[in-house]
Amino acid sequence: MENTSDIRQLNEKIHQASAFVDLLNLELSKVIVGQRYMVERLLIGLLAGGHVLLEGVPGLAKTLSIKSLSSAINAKFSRIQFTPDLLPADVVGTMIYNQQKNEFVVRRGPIFANFILADEINRAPAKVQSALLEAMQERQITIGDTTFKLDDPFLVLATQNPIEQEGTYMLPEAQVDRFMLKVTIGYPTKEEELHIIRQNLNPQATATINPVVQPSDIITARKLVREVYMDEKIERYILDIVFATRNPEDYKLQKLKPLISYGGSPRASISLALAAKAYAFTKRRGYVIPEDVRSICFDVMRHRVGLTYEAEAENVTSENILSEILNAVEVP
Repeated sequence: MENTSDIRQLNEKIHQASAFVDLLNLELSKVIVGQRYMVERLLIGLLAGGHVLLEGVPGLAKTLSIKSLSSAINAKFSRIQFTPDLLPADVVGTMIYNQQKNEFVVRRGPIFANFILADEINRAPAKVQSALLEAMQERQITIGDTTFKLDDPFLVLATQNPIEQEGTYMLPEAQVDRFMLKVTIGYPTKEEELHIIRQNLNPQATATINPVVQPSDIITARKLVREVYMDEKIERYILDIVFATRNPEDYKLQKLKPLISYGGSPRASISLALAAKAYAFTKRRGYVIPEDVRSICFDVMRHRVGLTYEAEAENVTSENILSEILNAVEVP
């Protein structure tokens, strides 16, 4: 057990180091109205070094948020629009023949950036998605026989449209699991939408996003996020949540057993712990409380709980299952 003065010092250190989170939020709020939840989750992904999958209908500022975030961080941004005819070379790059030099040279693809927006990721075939997978997991790209390390910070922010299923490919489980967070986005409120209309129709209101943070600050902050103090009770709490998705009967949740086809993997436990630390960091705290785990739990777990046909027939969602689990698992 760390002593109280250590935790107090750490808390002080993180309180100072996390000041840029408010700067980022302030900068982004110039352009993005509402959607605080989405912006907060993007920051958590950024600080925890985890990729984010955004799901929502078109026109909810998903692309705008990601673009604005990369401008505010002074980082290199590239957007890849996924289509059914996209090839892996369109994403990672390819070898092209240079006639003057009489040799093949590497032409790098759009994946060589800090922020990759993979727009409508479920429209591209499996081959393209597997090329993206190597980049997401190993943070490297292989073109021909050369392997390139990707820049740090490297973050894939993918969007998918939940309505249209025609001409889309279901993301394979292994790939969905690579996303630390899956964030579902709703419509703005009436007041927010009124503000959006006014902002878009007023020629004076076009705000520009200024870089307020450098990529090196993000790399430093990521190291600090891992230092955030997490008590063993909280670690056990995270394990209980994940294990309840695998063996609900051990937590007096027998009724969930026929609804779950598979539970969270160890990657779910790691992501939940890391995201909870990043959440505490954005709240400018040097230690994790149970509330941090609960707030981030749905985003980390919703895509990691498999539903059976029975659950789908009864219109049970993974959110319903997670709510039951959070209510049943004892909070430290």
